[in-house]
Amino acid sequence: MKLIFVAVCVAALVAVSLAAPADAPVPQIISAEFDQKPEGGYVYSYETQDGIKKNEQGEVKTVNDEDNKPQQVVVVRGTYSYADNDGQLHNVNYVADENGFQPESADIPVQA
Repeated sequence: MKLIFVAVCVAALVAVSLAAPADAPVPQIISAEFDQKPEGGYVYSYETQDGIKKNEQGEVKTVNDEDNKPQQVVVVRGTYSYADNDGQLHNVNYVADENGFQPESADIPVQA
């Protein structure tokens, strides 16, 4: 589980760095915290010099699978924010659980 978490974080940071122009300075990490709980939950956060912030927590929950057998899953709740090229701040809150990834933001179009 920890390896998957690290891989996702690295992939996210690589995607952000590839999206930046080649001559743009690499933002420094101002703060970063990670706390792995013995039962499998976790809390982590980071903030970069250019204003990107992310906070996330995962907690273990028991749900029934398609065969109605109990399975432990990690329910993830979090938020991230960043400023676009015009300096406008964007915030996204999300939950990832047995129902999939569910982001919420004023910037995400909603189907009627």
